[in-house]
Amino acid sequence: MSNRAIRIGIDVGGTHTKAVAIDNSTNEIVGKGSVMTTHHDENGVATGVVEAFKKCLSENDIKPEEVIFIAHSTTQATNALLEGDVSKVGVIGMSGGGLEAFFTKRQTKIKDIDLGTGKWINIDHSFMKTKDMTPDNVSSMIKKMADQGDKVIVASKAFGVDNMKEERMVAEIAEGQGIPCTVASDITKLYGLTTRTRTACLNASILPKMLDTANSTERSVRAAKVTVPLMIMRGDGGVMEINEMKKRPILTMLSGPAASVIGALMYLRASNGIYFEVGGTSTNIGVIKNGRPAVDYSIIGGHRTYVNSLDVRVLGVAGGSMIRAKKGAIVDVGPRSAHIANMGYACFTEPELFEGAELYYIKPRENDPSDYVAIRLKNGESVTITNTCAANVLGILEDGDYAMGNYESSCKAMQLLADEVGLSIKDTARAILQKACDKIKPVIEDLIDKYKIEREQIVLVGAGGGAGTLLTFTANEMNFKYQIPVNAEVISSIGVALAMVREMVERTIPNPTAEDIAALKKEAKALAMNSGAVEDSIEVYVEIDEQAQKVTAIAMGSTEVKTTDLMKNCDEEEALQIAAESIGLEQSKMKMAGSNGSIFVVTAEKDGKTPVRMIDKKGFVKVQRSNGTVLVTTKSRLRDDLKLAWDKASNFSSEVRINPDCYIAAESRVIDYSGIPALEQVTGLAGVELIDIKEDAEIILVLARNEL
Repeated sequence: MSNRAIRIGIDVGGTHTKAVAIDNSTNEIVGKGSVMTTHHDENGVATGVVEAFKKCLSENDIKPEEVIFIAHSTTQATNALLEGDVSKVGVIGMSGGGLEAFFTKRQTKIKDIDLGTGKWINIDHSFMKTKDMTPDNVSSMIKKMADQGDKVIVASKAFGVDNMKEERMVAEIAEGQGIPCTVASDITKLYGLTTRTRTACLNASILPKMLDTANSTERSVRAAKVTVPLMIMRGDGGVMEINEMKKRPILTMLSGPAASVIGALMYLRASNGIYFEVGGTSTNIGVIKNGRPAVDYSIIGGHRTYVNSLDVRVLGVAGGSMIRAKKGAIVDVGPRSAHIANMGYACFTEPELFEGAELYYIKPRENDPSDYVAIRLKNGESVTITNTCAANVLGILEDGDYAMGNYESSCKAMQLLADEVGLSIKDTARAILQKACDKIKPVIEDLIDKYKIEREQIVLVGAGGGAGTLLTFTANEMNFKYQIPVNAEVISSIGVALAMVREMVERTIPNPTAEDIAALKKEAKALAMNSGAVEDSIEVYVEIDEQAQKVTAIAMGSTEVKTTDLMKNCDEEEALQIAAESIGLEQSKMKMAGSNGSIFVVTAEKDGKTPVRMIDKKGFVKVQRSNGTVLVTTKSRLRDDLKLAWDKASNFSSEVRINPDCYIAAESRVIDYSGIPALEQVTGLAGVELIDIKEDAEIILVLARNEL
């Protein structure tokens, strides 16, 4: 009997579906399997998921019983909405009588949704007063909607987030009649009836299609004798069990980019950074802050929703972007790519084919400009110059980089363009990458500003086959450190394999008390357990938006008791070394400000500030701040010591007070209170969360100063 425990992650890409098998105890890749993505199969991309999974097992001698975790990303939700492969939706709005009924009818009567591609989601609407909602009346209403062609029902009640009884009743009766139903308050707990109902309609429209796919995938995986729960990647970077996905398929939107971010996060232990996924046609750029990917609400067809997904910016510049030029100048780079123009890259062409080659201009697609550069080879075929060719000319790619091509070919092609624009070969290549970089830099600056990332901590993290092409040049231009993992081209599959369950609860709560926040955290934890997380592994953190009066609790946890062991436990010496690398100083300048054997808190002095790093026993930097105060105390003294440290770490300017962010290390946990603005809320919440800890237990406080 094998002692191996294998995690399998499968990423569904536009061209390939790739499976990766990872040893759970060593984090080594022990197998890969890749097939063409089955877009046109009867069961869609699900067929490719199963084929890649089976190939990974059979070609790498992995037994089904060794598999402890299997998850896949999916393009199905995104594609269904993009392609208009949606079902007609019937909304049942519900409320009490009087003025409430008048407003509820208006707010739940959602217009047909324009998906921005010439396709629409058709929506019917009905309304019931809660006092009239008997089982017979509800059943008749649903039958009437089914008779007019509605394939799926949305149950949406005014203030349903406070009491879901009637929404649940509609769902039970609809499903009893064989009609799928989306409960609006299952999708989000936020007030805002119109947005909540519209988000539920988007979810409902893809529900029948996604149910078929999910059931097909699950049957195939079970037939392969794998018994562990099948997990699905979400767009916010977590995974959920397939049964949860059957209720909320819309949460899987953008799960491909999410998988890449999680892969970078786990595999490189990235804590604060800008994430790049560079493909052939487009580049996805997102943020990792304090070890977590940044998420925001999705906008679908121009409509704001309550669906949380990674805050990813998509740029039409990548490894295969073509060059626009004219006599004497490089005009632009992209957005047309060699792939879409059906042309090869010059750098991947044999050098002898450039003998007698000539440069000419083309219009790759009907509505494109006519100044894109192409090269006619001596055999009559054409290739084009790309960002990848420029990177090869400049020699900025590491040995073994996925984008490494033929240097001689790259230079011969670039010489033809250099003659046209009046520059040297190197300067021409540099001008090309500069044009691409000039598109990327504003996006990075915008993300740094939006998420208030401290510049000295930023690392540019690359993934995708073209990462070396753009990441290296951009990092050097902006004076940032950068990392590209060894397995950049399969980082998405690695991300799926290593992903954790992530659940979020958002509520509108003016002036939340510690009890309100604790109750919300408990609810988020329960959701994470429903999605497959083991209770002991779950961490919950809270964000409070005072302006919007919104409280968000986010729970993350592992799917099995033994969490992924990325490295052996680190000791104080290794923690000092990790902190030194992160802060950018020699290890001798590090100070161990506090440690309880599970959490190490390291400080230093740099540029008149005190940078702080909180490191767990696996070597992950859980918190990194550029200026902070550390205080070792006990539970009994926590309230008094916290108030004293809080006042010292606050910033004042005129009449404005900027409070610090607070982190507490207790036993093996780092409790993150950085999103909570008031001292009373932090102390109250800490009192609730540390209730099981002895009064004399040692607690490490970190107060990070927020700049004005």
